[in-house]
Amino acid sequence: MRAFLLLFLLFPIIELALLIQVGSMIGVLPTLLLVIGTAVLGSVLLRVAGVATAWRAREKLARGELPEQEMLEGLLIAVGGGLLLLPGFISDIFGVLCLIPFTRRMLVNKVRLRAAEQAMRQRAFADDLAARTGQHRPSAARPNVLEGEYERRD
Repeated sequence: MRAFLLLFLLFPIIELALLIQVGSMIGVLPTLLLVIGTAVLGSVLLRVAGVATAWRAREKLARGELPEQEMLEGLLIAVGGGLLLLPGFISDIFGVLCLIPFTRRMLVNKVRLRAAEQAMRQRAFADDLAARTGQHRPSAARPNVLEGEYERRD
């Protein structure tokens, strides 16, 4: 968590230093045009890629399937478009990586694998806990039911 906070605080400083460096090399006007151009490109790519992903998700829903891949890709498209709208070159690089279909699918697959591994670890922990307490079946299989009678008095 501290590493994330440190990165969050250092990121704007690094972006600003890179903008100053590029501005001193190619000039202020070309640097501003690059920043504005990437923001416009990001908004256009966000719209095009977002619509394409929405259509794919709609087709999967029409077939009766869950569009989990498309939902994760849509999230990455939104993050990539937002990164391209931010002024700076480092955020633009990460934004473009989120918007390119090949790298986006690769990132989505890594996220899905990591989520599956986390689910397996949690399942193994629950099974181990059930074995320690002497339960042979998980508690979710047997609902806790209290039987009784009540009488309403007005």
